[in-house]
Amino acid sequence: MAMDAITPKNDKSRGDPLVRPTVEEAEAAVRTLIAWAGDDPRREGLLDTPKRVVNAYREWFGGYDEDPVKYLSRTFEDVQGYDDIVILRNIDVESHCEHHMAPFIGKAFVAYKPSDAVVGISKLARVVEIFAKRLQTQETMTAQICDAITESLAPMGTAVLIEAVHECMSTRGVHHKDVTTVTTQFTGVFKSDADLRNRFLRVSGQ
Repeated sequence: MAMDAITPKNDKSRGDPLVRPTVEEAEAAVRTLIAWAGDDPRREGLLDTPKRVVNAYREWFGGYDEDPVKYLSRTFEDVQGYDDIVILRNIDVESHCEHHMAPFIGKAFVAYKPSDAVVGISKLARVVEIFAKRLQTQETMTAQICDAITESLAPMGTAVLIEAVHECMSTRGVHHKDVTTVTTQFTGVFKSDADLRNRFLRVSGQ
C-alpha cells in the first residue's frame, strides 16, 4: 500500500501533512511493542496480532479520514414554525486519550437552538463519532464538536456536554475506577441565558 499524506480535518493547530506509514510498517511497529512488553511476536498466539491491531486502529481512528462539516452541510428549512431547542441525549462516545492511547468511554449530550434551519439528528451524532475517532483530550473534543455545529449551522446557540470514564486513570496510575470526567461548552443563548443552559443540564442529568 502506498503512503498517503494525511492532515486531520478541523484542526488548525497542525502543520504540514504527515506521511502515513504503510500497513507493513504499522504491523512491524506492533511486533516491536510486543517484544518490548516481553513476549515473542513469533509465537502462534501472536502471529496475527499485528494485523488485528492495525485493523482495529483503522476502525478506532477512522475520524481522521472524515470531515464533520460534510455531515452538517445539508439542512432543512421547513420546520413548521419550530422555534425551541433541539437536544440529543446519550450519544455514545468511544475515544482514546492522546496522552496514553487508552480508551475513554462515555456519553455526549448535544443541543442547539436553530436560527433558520435544522439538520438531521443522525448527522449530529455522526459529528460526535468523527471527533471521538481521533486521539483526543475530552476537553478538546467537547470544543471541536461545539465549534463544528456553530460554524456550520450558525444557530442561536450550541451546547455540548460529555461525561466519560478514562481508562488511563482507572486501569493505571491512580487506579480510580469510579471517577467520571464532565466537560461542557456553550455558545450564544446557552451562554447568555442561564435558564436555557440549566434546562440543558437538567436534561443531561447534571
